[in-house]
Amino acid sequence: MPSPKLYDLNHSAIWAKLHQHQRATRHLHMRELFEADPARFDKFSLRLGPLLLDYAKHRVTERTLALLFELAETAQLSHWRDQLRRGAPINLSEGRAVLHMALRGTASDDYCVAGQSVMPAVLAVRARMADFAQRVRSGVWKGFDGQAIKTVVNIGIGGSDLGALLACQALVPFADSGLTVRFVSNLDGQHLAQTLADLNPATTLFIVASKSFTTPETLLNAEAARDWLLRTAPASAVAQHFVAVSSQTERVCAFGIDPVNMFEFWDWVGGRYSVWSAVGLPLMLAIGEAGFDQFLAGARAMDTHFFTAPFAQNAPVIMALLGVWYNTFYGAHSHAVIPYDQGLARFPAYLQQLDMESNGKRVGRQGETLDFDTGPIIWGEVGVNSQHAFFQLLHQGTRLIPCDFVVPMHTHYPVGQQHAALVANCFAQSEALMRGKTDAELLVELADLPDDTRDMLLPQKRFLGNQPSSTLAFEAITPYSLGMLMALYEHKVFVQGVIWGINSFDQWGVEYGKQLARRIEPELHHPLPLTHDASTNGLIAHYRAQHSPH
Repeated sequence: MPSPKLYDLNHSAIWAKLHQHQRATRHLHMRELFEADPARFDKFSLRLGPLLLDYAKHRVTERTLALLFELAETAQLSHWRDQLRRGAPINLSEGRAVLHMALRGTASDDYCVAGQSVMPAVLAVRARMADFAQRVRSGVWKGFDGQAIKTVVNIGIGGSDLGALLACQALVPFADSGLTVRFVSNLDGQHLAQTLADLNPATTLFIVASKSFTTPETLLNAEAARDWLLRTAPASAVAQHFVAVSSQTERVCAFGIDPVNMFEFWDWVGGRYSVWSAVGLPLMLAIGEAGFDQFLAGARAMDTHFFTAPFAQNAPVIMALLGVWYNTFYGAHSHAVIPYDQGLARFPAYLQQLDMESNGKRVGRQGETLDFDTGPIIWGEVGVNSQHAFFQLLHQGTRLIPCDFVVPMHTHYPVGQQHAALVANCFAQSEALMRGKTDAELLVELADLPDDTRDMLLPQKRFLGNQPSSTLAFEAITPYSLGMLMALYEHKVFVQGVIWGINSFDQWGVEYGKQLARRIEPELHHPLPLTHDASTNGLIAHYRAQHSPH
């Protein structure tokens, strides 16, 4: 891969300009910006198919955005975007391409790795998924006693769980009512036990999702599920009730799964970017091939937009640069995501892995230590519930916390005035965070109170406002719009990684804890010498004492 000219971005002229601009504008209130420019919404919003991105409620001017776009150019975003699209090995520490966009591609796309088109393999697996899903959904696929499958249980963790779980929950209105899809990820046995408690082994199908087929949490849960099945079924039933999403045929066969029922994906697909692959099999089972194709089509539309739109009209680029503006130049180390749709309740959790596992790095691509802040803490909860939980901190706390509000304009459920009230709450919260409430406004509001009461209440009811937010307003949550939304955030994360000069596609920090767990587990059960720190040794000894037969 041709390398761009190396540069020290945080010591560049544009970096210094942005710091200077932040100091010069930090006292500006968004109220003033709106009052000065009645056309601000038109200038700072973007429509893309069923999506409206409103980014007018941010502490930015046209000059701020111009400087941020200059930062993107200096960081050679166009080059890195091109390398991503070409299938170059931009995952430098593992020498891998990053080509999850190909998973939602069509036969006419030219996605290649090492000069070879990946589309024939992608389309072949997708066709096998569709055939399998049709057989299960139609009842042709039978369990060990001849009954049709009624429940699908996906066993995976991280990227083999979060994306598919989010999509299945969000798209319940599009699902086949005759088939239930559930998910198990937690190693805590309660998760599996509670999931299986009311299920019939004869009508339950398990999907074991693990690229390496060595993920400890997934395999332990899969083995426990197999034991549950075999309490009432013959050993041969495993092949009828288990399928795999993996790249390791031998390990899948050793488990008892027929390799014909293994759906592969590839090392150029990172786990947190894999819902578009066979990892999305639970979603295809839930909403069918046509629905899944629409899910891919929405993501593909966002890919086209990202790869072709100028930065100033590019939704992922704009969202990414706004995040860099606050995280790196304002020191706002937290970012809240508030979906005003119950089906998107797991969206913050999905984004936590996508964003923090990608950009939670302190070293650059070449291993250099960075002396500025990178990935923010991502958190959130479904609205309106969150308004009665942590919005107090957003409105009157001491921290600057940018927010993303995600809200559909239409609902699939006959809920009367509830949806209008929901949307009104979403719009009101973004306005309140921006406007705040001044002392002059409060004095009018408290005018009828005694002087002492007014003096006491005034500081308590003061809202400084000027808290930034974006609103992502969709026509409705559909397979297509959900695909757009998830791909939008994928590309946003990529852009921020480019700006910060980090590799967004490895996750060595995840691996270290796993290595230590493999060392500690046998020490819990056997009197092996303990050579950890005093705290860890003490905790292991405490566990041994609790499980001692004496």
